[in-house]
Amino acid sequence: MIRLLITGISASAVLAGCSSLAPNDPVKGQFYRSAGSLVDTGDFGNATMNNHQYLTGQKRYTYDMAQRFASEVMTTVNFGFNSAALDAGARDTLREQAHFIKQFPELTFRVYGHTDKVGGNAYNKRLGLRRAQAVVHYLTSHGISRSRLEAVVSFGETQPLIVTEGKERRNRRTVTEVSGWVDAHEGQLLDGKYAAVIYREYVRSAQPATVLTGISGQDFAVETGIGGGGGGE
Repeated sequence: MIRLLITGISASAVLAGCSSLAPNDPVKGQFYRSAGSLVDTGDFGNATMNNHQYLTGQKRYTYDMAQRFASEVMTTVNFGFNSAALDAGARDTLREQAHFIKQFPELTFRVYGHTDKVGGNAYNKRLGLRRAQAVVHYLTSHGISRSRLEAVVSFGETQPLIVTEGKERRNRRTVTEVSGWVDAHEGQLLDGKYAAVIYREYVRSAQPATVLTGISGQDFAVETGIGGGGGGE
């Protein structure tokens, strides 16, 4: 009788111990939790929260997309001395930009043209604008609406990447940036149209990553000479 009592107490203790540990086990603990709690990791409400934050101004869609554009594609293309012609590397970069831009018809973009310091300010202003216009023309030739693109000039003297009085390929560039909303899409992305963006993202996720390798080769070549007169860079 005593032996049976001790055995019963031991079994109860073991069962009590198992029940106290079971909730910590992700599988066995399901017997002690609400149905489906293992599946819901707490992220199910993120989509609604995300939309609410954009609608209330807690998140800035344009800023977020600008950051994303800069992180996913190369935003800069470089030019030869005193030239607005697009070389093979520039065209490769712009095809990547066009692919991204097509995915988001709600957004507008600006292309800023830059020069290095060789030559006069007036000439460089015209040259920088020609470079920006060359990029816009190339993007429109790949199916981007001209109404979504704006060419803007910026002096190399005011915004150089490399501070030098001489020739510098890295200063001879254009930079493409997200600038805002297309008027017809203002505020509509989160009004029942977000699924279109999700679908575009789903399709894009199946595409191979870019093979672009970044700036290399002649982009790092040291150029000599300052030049002068009315010539530009």
